[in-house]
Amino acid sequence: MDPILEMYQALEEKVLAYNPHLDCQRLKSAFQYADSHHSKQLRRDGTPYITHPLAVADILADLKMDTDSLIAALLHDCIEDTDATYDELAGRFGSTVADLVEGVTKLTRVQYVSMEDKQMENLRKMLMAMSKDIRVVIVKLCDRLHNMRTMQYQSPKKQREKSLETMEIYAPIAHRLGMQRVKWELEDLSLKYLDPVGYKEIEDELASLTSHQQEFLMKIQTKIQDRLAEEGVKCTVYSRIKSIYSVYRKIYTKQKTFSEIFDLYALRVIVDTVADCYKVLGYIHNMFNLVPDRFKDYISTPKPNMYQSLHTTVIGRQGIPFEVQIRTWEMHETAEYGIAAHWKYKQQPGSSQPLGGEDSYEWVRRLLESQESSDAEEFVKSLKVDLFADEVFVFTPQGDVVNLPAGATPIDFAYAIHSAVGNRMVGAKVNGRIVTLDSQLHNGDIVEIMTSKNARGPSRDWMKICKSNEARNKIRQWFKRERRDENIANGRAAFESELKRAGYSIADLTNEEVLPRILKKARYGSLDDLYAAIGYGGITCAKAVTRIRDELIRINREERDRAASIQQEEGDVHILHMTNRSDLVPLPQKKVTYSKNGIIVEGLDNCMVKFAKCCTPVPGDPVIGFVTRGYGVSVHRQDCPNASPERRMASEQGRWLSVTWGQSEQEGYQTNLTISAKDRQNLFLDVAAVLSAAKVRVDSLVAKGTPDGYALITAQVMVKNVDELHEVMRKLHGISGVIDVKRAGN
Repeated sequence: MDPILEMYQALEEKVLAYNPHLDCQRLKSAFQYADSHHSKQLRRDGTPYITHPLAVADILADLKMDTDSLIAALLHDCIEDTDATYDELAGRFGSTVADLVEGVTKLTRVQYVSMEDKQMENLRKMLMAMSKDIRVVIVKLCDRLHNMRTMQYQSPKKQREKSLETMEIYAPIAHRLGMQRVKWELEDLSLKYLDPVGYKEIEDELASLTSHQQEFLMKIQTKIQDRLAEEGVKCTVYSRIKSIYSVYRKIYTKQKTFSEIFDLYALRVIVDTVADCYKVLGYIHNMFNLVPDRFKDYISTPKPNMYQSLHTTVIGRQGIPFEVQIRTWEMHETAEYGIAAHWKYKQQPGSSQPLGGEDSYEWVRRLLESQESSDAEEFVKSLKVDLFADEVFVFTPQGDVVNLPAGATPIDFAYAIHSAVGNRMVGAKVNGRIVTLDSQLHNGDIVEIMTSKNARGPSRDWMKICKSNEARNKIRQWFKRERRDENIANGRAAFESELKRAGYSIADLTNEEVLPRILKKARYGSLDDLYAAIGYGGITCAKAVTRIRDELIRINREERDRAASIQQEEGDVHILHMTNRSDLVPLPQKKVTYSKNGIIVEGLDNCMVKFAKCCTPVPGDPVIGFVTRGYGVSVHRQDCPNASPERRMASEQGRWLSVTWGQSEQEGYQTNLTISAKDRQNLFLDVAAVLSAAKVRVDSLVAKGTPDGYALITAQVMVKNVDELHEVMRKLHGISGVIDVKRAGN
């Protein structure tokens, strides 16, 4: 039998096992349609392209998804990669399927200014569709999971880019949707390419523990089963080992050893009722010694992603700590598959709840609304924060639970309740005591906000204090709406100061030919709109000046090229009139000097040259050469401490040579950067993301923490010239927490 047909039949059988009401003809029609449209395409590993949609549908079948989702999985690349259209899919398979496919489809046919813009629009589109039908993102997650499973066939650069995007965007979305199995696999596969050495170390360590841990866990499992059987509690007990990435995070980001990871081993006890969960908890604490401060009740206070379970960490007679998770079967389904777990119930005949419409995912709409005025870079950064942040659970005085990002303050709480509450806030009480507005909230705190109708509104300093992007954007919207004149005045002053620092004046922008292009680049209708945005915090003046400076450089370059072209045309006409003169002496043509390594040493184009490692010069840097003993000429930057005037006077002056940059055959030059930053979670990933977005080759990236809470990251990169290097340094400076970015030799 044809292997492709075998894959389809296996898929159909898997779906029929959990959905006997499957419309087999409709599913097969979608498979045949996709197979026909992808018939001339192959994957990187040489297999027919249809194997990918089939594999994605198979993952969805493991999640017990509905027929429309499976059909959308089979068709998910048709609009993007073939001549299929939305209308055609809607006509053949229904508008629901077409909407799902359209939601998954990336915006590959639209041109964007930058990769950040492209990533933002792809995410925004997916989230928009997700807010209408949550199945869009479930199909997309399964698509990404299969791509990560086959990432070994991609180039190293592609592997790093896709793995970083998966780790920063898709794994957190899977977590937010409660799809823990998908999340764990996405994280482990991403780590395999982002830090292969760290991944292998943990994999080997876990493998070395396998025989010992299996024996230990089996004894504990049997002991728990026997005790619960004696007590008449019907249950299922099984064990699990912590995922590689979860161990990696605790070892490398929290500086823990294997022996300090208390939940490396875990047992799950699954029972029939909530009452049984609390009974089992009592028996577990009676059998083993409790580890203090390691008990969590997620049944009475579920996580935002619907996760419910009792967690307790105990120690047996062997002295090995292990975690016990206690939950019902329904909680277990939700913990493993998240929102996807609901579909097997919704597919039953007579189910009145519509597929895809989830009121519990209103957070998606709120996220989109809070980012409406954001630019690309800020939107992506905010999305990562909103999805990744650990959370605290606090209570209103009425007992309602409010979840906030870790480190949240009363300001975040007030704006989470309502914009009006935040705007009228004059103080706050936590557990009955008045606290300052920058106080950090903790799990279980009861928070009361004091308001006044005569309140002057939020302070600009609140945006630096609050932790949630929702609060920050609501404050920004208030200033945008209420203080436009003040914003324009403050924004203009800050903008002109930053512009002057960059070497320009406001007069450089107001030329009638230049201003429209500048405003289009800055994405504002007028200078007043730009000033107002800077004033209320919609954009930083540094970012605005950078965009404008790039456009001014482009305009100046175009004017120079146009002037050179006119001069050349006039010169050609002049020569044409002079061709009959007998006394015309041909002028010598200027020779363009090429050099293999890009350096001209006092007129020599291919002298033996090496670039000094102490300062790593690149084209555009003022340079000087030093004649070494047996290694040719060592090229230093003129501002290198080893090439300072004092050092030149102290050493043999005759060995210092004049060198210049020529036309080079090299594609890039290696240089070193040192990034100083306040240490925080995902700092290393953010640095890697910026370097990847800048499209520079990274030869090495090493991070080191300091005891006082700071981090030093050393990056060895390949750049074309000093302009590209300065642009990379500017982008690194924009990362949250970065204090300084220095070149080697500075």
